Amino acid sequence: MKRPPLDPNAPLLHGDHPKPRSRRDFLRFGMAAGSGLVLGPSLLGMLAASRPAHALSPEVLALINQNDCSVGTASGNNNAIPFICFDLAGGANIAGSNVLGGQRDGQLDFLSAAGYSTQGLPGDMIPSASATPDQQLFDDQLGLIFHADSPFLRGILEKAPSAVGNVNGAIIPARSDNDTANNPHNPMYAIQRIGQAYNDAMNGDAPRFGELLSLIGSRNSESGGNSIAPPLLVDPTLRPTKIDRPSDVTGLVDTGKLVGLLSQDDAVSVMEAMARISALKLDRVSTNTSDDAAIKELVKCGYVKSADLAERFGDPSELNPDLDTDIVGGIFSQEEWEGPDRDEFQKTASVMKLVINRYAGAGTITMGGFDYHTGDRATGELRDLRAGRCIGACLEYAALKGQPL
Repeated sequence: MKRPPLDPNAPLLHGDHPKPRSRRDFLRFGMAAGSGLVLGPSLLGMLAASRPAHALSPEVLALINQNDCSVGTASGNNNAIPFICFDLAGGANIAGSNVLGGQRDGQLDFLSAAGYSTQGLPGDMIPSASATPDQQLFDDQLGLIFHADSPFLRGILEKAPSAVGNVNGAIIPARSDNDTANNPHNPMYAIQRIGQAYNDAMNGDAPRFGELLSLIGSRNSESGGNSIAPPLLVDPTLRPTKIDRPSDVTGLVDTGKLVGLLSQDDAVSVMEAMARISALKLDRVSTNTSDDAAIKELVKCGYVKSADLAERFGDPSELNPDLDTDIVGGIFSQEEWEGPDRDEFQKTASVMKLVINRYAGAGTITMGGFDYHTGDRATGELRDLRAGRCIGACLEYAALKGQPL
């Protein structure tokens, strides 16, 4: 005869097994419920002091301050403006066809027809040829005067409708060599110096220029981009971390398996308890070295930083551009995110996610193919349009996050 299946909660009694005698036997036969659900939270409650949701407890914050631990929670307000550099490798045609370059009195102090011709503008497209105000060949919607036919402008306006009236700009002439990566134009190290100095002056407690990283870049180079940095500004300790895809972003922080086994709040409670217990033990021992205080400080800060990481980044959507609805399904449609331009869009999203949310202080996004040696104007303009869309995406994301950029 077929026996009906047992109810999931029925005890497993077998004739060829002895009767249960210990608590472990009762658990094995299903005659007693597991006690983990009861003892787990109770133990966590004993170990962890009360703390508000998504914030470290006052005791652990005190440890941070006592030991001068450099963690994001206690780093103060980062006042420096997030900065993103687009490095268009090959030498994008910015002046003339995209942003107007003028004479002494500014962008609307037009060049001659011959001057614009050297910048790639044919005679019927020079801005001074505007017939009427309604048919002018320049556009000042973004606070920077673009050529009305600029692909940069079209791309920016497509992705950043909120940019009109909320941005400003300038064009700065600089001398460079043709089609080479040896142009010392990358500003990352200079931006870091200025941003860190500003934070020091504004806060006093010297918050870091970027909570996780000072500098990032989409190229694995000294500057993080295609162009080199001015040699006098390079600081080897600040070499940009390579970020060019969402997996690079999520790989920056490893909160360990505890955050997967427990809820984020419980994991933080466990790590805070470890920090408190370790601090108490360290205060009772001596390393018998002249560096006793420094060693203890490093150990205490190590536990505190683990709790801080779990607190801030235990939620996988915190850093992941793939899971940011402002980016995927917002600025970029699902089709664009997975389409032929996905590499450039995902690279841009990864850098802007870190910089605009102040996890990184400044970042470089390198895009290639801007040497225009194809014999036609259309190919270069398609690349310009895509670059404009990426620039617009950064502006729109900054507006959505309420951040300057």
